[in-house]
Amino acid sequence: MQNEKTNPMRHLDKLKIPYEPIHTEGEFVSGLDVAMANGQDPSRVFKSLMTMGKEKCYYCFMVPVTGELDLKKAAASVGEKSVTMLKSDQLLPLMGYVHGGCSPLCTKRPVRIIIDSSATDADYMYFSAGKVGWQMKVNVSDLPKMMEFQYADIRKQIFD
Repeated sequence: MQNEKTNPMRHLDKLKIPYEPIHTEGEFVSGLDVAMANGQDPSRVFKSLMTMGKEKCYYCFMVPVTGELDLKKAAASVGEKSVTMLKSDQLLPLMGYVHGGCSPLCTKRPVRIIIDSSATDADYMYFSAGKVGWQMKVNVSDLPKMMEFQYADIRKQIFD
């Protein structure tokens, strides 16, 4: 089970981009709980939040688990008046992922990816490998090689 590859892992393998797969057993309520269980700096662990704009444009906003997505800042960062979170039952048919296992990579539909600007504060970050219980640790400097994205200030801080 620990040697299984997810589509995002295969994507990085194909691009020859190094990453560290991390598998976490157990049931966790939040990304913050996962970070604590793995002894990770929570400010480096990012959750992928799938949203939709007015014209059915899809967006993946990535914010640290120490914060929440600020929907107003998020909408402004992509030139929308508003964005709404996709509901759990929409994730699998629209994105190919389930709640708690959404990755910005290898989505069913094209998504515009916006990463909170705090990602630039360190050399690495963690995000979902596309399956519940799986993460990838990647170098921030490799992000442009694996996906098109932009940085923006899109979070509300909830923990220090």
